[in-house]
Amino acid sequence: MPTFRKPAAPEDGVPGLLAVARERMRTRHLSLRTEQAYLQWMRRYIGFHGSRHPRELGATAVEQFLTHLAVHRKVSSATQNQALQALLFLYRQVLGIELPWLDNITRATTAKRLPVVLSREEVRSLLSQLKGAPWLVANLLYGSGLRLMEALRLRIKDLALERGELIVREAKGFKDRVTMLPASLDVPLRAHLARLRAWFEDERRRQQPGVSLPRALARKYPHAGTQWGWQYLFPSASLCRDPYAGREGRSPLDRRGPPDRSDPAPKSAQRAHEVDE
Repeated sequence: MPTFRKPAAPEDGVPGLLAVARERMRTRHLSLRTEQAYLQWMRRYIGFHGSRHPRELGATAVEQFLTHLAVHRKVSSATQNQALQALLFLYRQVLGIELPWLDNITRATTAKRLPVVLSREEVRSLLSQLKGAPWLVANLLYGSGLRLMEALRLRIKDLALERGELIVREAKGFKDRVTMLPASLDVPLRAHLARLRAWFEDERRRQQPGVSLPRALARKYPHAGTQWGWQYLFPSASLCRDPYAGREGRSPLDRRGPPDRSDPAPKSAQRAHEVDE
């Protein structure tokens, strides 16, 4: 049975293939996380078959790889299905090859588990262990029914505090939706916005880069990233390179960030707010 190997060297033409795959995914507006996951599965598939070009392979090679994941790597059903979708995208959308029906795949076993449902007392106990931005994020997940990335990607303009609503942009399936904002979060959110506004003004005085913007919006409205309404409700403490625009900017709070972070904005925000008071 073949084993995983390093991705192909540049002379193999594989990096060029992955660049085309990335371009096709961005043309179809797949999320960045989906793009990263698909490219990783494509690399692993190519390495599994000795760095051969996928055009030289076919349905049998795909079945071998997916079976290996289930039998030898012991991946979950969801993981195996994600790998399958990545390879179907590679063949259909990048190489223009329609694979036949894949009948000879050993499917990973789908676990049947009961969901863990917390009682109200357990939820209160959990929330009491948090403070600052993590506390606000967790309350939005619980009180507004948001997914984690939906909460982290909220922008100032998405809040409608007067109506007790917030707008979730480009949610699952690239659909916008309006959801309720718990009345208990009105005062904490206004205090959070006051600190955030002080930090935002300090950022503008220091001429720091603005926030990342969706797709081609930065070209259409080049100054939107430095406007208040477009700022993230939970901004990251440091700047990073925008994977789409290729330039430095402010991203939302990292979903893997430290759970004990208590302030929603960098320390300069606190200092500026204290001066304003």
